[in-house]
Amino acid sequence: MKNIHFRITPITLPIILFAGTIGVGTFFLHSRSALAVVSISWLDALFTATSAVCVTGLATLDTGTTYSLFGQSVVLILIQLGGIGIMTYTALVYYLIKQRVALNDRFVIGQGLQHDRSQPFGKLLVKIVLWTVIIEIIGALSLSVAAPHDFTFFSALFHSVSAFCNAGFSLYRDSLSHWHADWGVNLVVMLLIITGGLGFAVVVDLNGCVGAFFKRWRAVLFKGSGTRYPSRSGLSWYSKIVLFTTFILIIAGGVGISFFEYCVAPPGTDRVVTLLAGFFQSVTCRTAGFNTINLNVMTNVSLYLMVILMFIGGGSGSCAGGLKVGTFRVLVAFLGAQLKGRSQVVIGHFAVERKILHEALVLLFFSVVIIFSAAFLLNITEGGLVPHPQSRDLELKILFETVSAFATVGLSLGLTAKLSVIGKIIIILLMFTGRLGPIIMIAAVQSYRQKELFRWPEERLLIG
Repeated sequence: MKNIHFRITPITLPIILFAGTIGVGTFFLHSRSALAVVSISWLDALFTATSAVCVTGLATLDTGTTYSLFGQSVVLILIQLGGIGIMTYTALVYYLIKQRVALNDRFVIGQGLQHDRSQPFGKLLVKIVLWTVIIEIIGALSLSVAAPHDFTFFSALFHSVSAFCNAGFSLYRDSLSHWHADWGVNLVVMLLIITGGLGFAVVVDLNGCVGAFFKRWRAVLFKGSGTRYPSRSGLSWYSKIVLFTTFILIIAGGVGISFFEYCVAPPGTDRVVTLLAGFFQSVTCRTAGFNTINLNVMTNVSLYLMVILMFIGGGSGSCAGGLKVGTFRVLVAFLGAQLKGRSQVVIGHFAVERKILHEALVLLFFSVVIIFSAAFLLNITEGGLVPHPQSRDLELKILFETVSAFATVGLSLGLTAKLSVIGKIIIILLMFTGRLGPIIMIAAVQSYRQKELFRWPEERLLIG
């Protein structure tokens, strides 16, 4: 019998590190020093650790009352590790200890982080960590200023990290509903969510553009108009796509949710507050998981719109999950190319590589299959085996929960706390798969396959 040699490949390493971090987090969250209550089950500790590392935000237990300050700090650390990304800080360790990162390792570890391969890889990693820390500290200070009587420094830091990492964990039972009409808190949290959901490559690109802009005008002001000064470097093609698509999705989602909710709002409802709440829900659907209104009283149309936004998610290489903005834009461009009869998928002034198009189609296919398979199983385990009239709104709750878990959003219609043991395991696997991404999971399996050295004969097949 042929011996099968198991080896850790560059693709399987992130999976092992993710699982290992979740395991360590589970151990600490189950310890007595992490709890403010008598005890919790190992499954609930595993669920919380997975949700934190995968920056999802779904929780079977209330974080603010179940865990002590030490336990909340553990959750905060797990969120930070998961937000930066296991692959990012693994590569950073390689870089700091001066270990050479091989080309194939660099491709896998840097997937989604480095759209411009000409940039020094190590410097990009350092920038990612530094900008993450800077933005989170600024966010914490801003929350303390916006609501000084409501946020202690730890609470402000916890919510700042949770918002930037798109985790959605809150120390308050009703999330951020208490501040649904507070413009200061809403704007700070929304800016943190958007920044964390753009992708580290876009944030670094924006930083470069802003830096070049200030250098240009500093040279003009202090050295005279005749002095040569740095030319302003523009945003990359990729960054423009992510920013524009993000802007359109937020505007469309915010206007849509606000309109549908205002249609059923009681007389005298403040339109401005409804608009603010609508835009906050649109932003939080970028896989953040916070909410400022009770989702259970929202219209079905708004909830379905939120499901679509959650499924799309944020930018590649960001703290967000979902199909990703870049993937969505490629698929829209592909549909447009098919309708126009164009052989290439064109976005702006460039055509998308055929390999990228294939990966986008594979990602879409497997994402849909995983979500509907999980929803099917949850209907079996969570009481869906009854006549349809008796199930009431269970189907929508399960679909919402499934997409929320897979896209690592963390929003829920109240189903999480009622999940059965098997239901919790299904959601745990969904969060884990969704954070890593189906392509990484597929590539991990394919890394152990043997390449075929032959081709099969081709034949036509009728479709459509």
